[in-house]
Amino acid sequence: QVQLVEFGGGLVQAGGSLRLSCVASGRTFSGGVMGWFRQAPGKEREFVAAITRNNGPKRYADSVEGRFTISRFNTNRTVTLQMNSLKPEDTAIYYCAADSRPLLLPNLRYAYWGQGTQVTVSS
Repeated sequence: QVQLVEFGGGLVQAGGSLRLSCVASGRTFSGGVMGWFRQAPGKEREFVAAITRNNGPKRYADSVEGRFTISRFNTNRTVTLQMNSLKPEDTAIYYCAADSRPLLLPNLRYAYWGQGTQVTVSS
């Protein structure tokens, strides 16, 4: 089993920045993918970003490209999401996810999920 715990959510004004972190424990796989998803009220969960390994290939949703940066550290157990130029529409619960397959597909069905952390961007 893999346990994922997210940190770093909060309230920020539009144009501001937040950094989310996710730490994996238990059985981990350095060769797998870790990603971030989000779910806004009344909407379906959507893909935000994914990375396969430290300094490895990354993929972003069009809506966050150029504003968000995903990184992976600590023997690939930690993944972060640096969020800049935040907009009110970025408000959502952000979830960390992990899977043993090194795939960057936005519709990949990840095996492991964190509990989520709330990000609220005020206008």
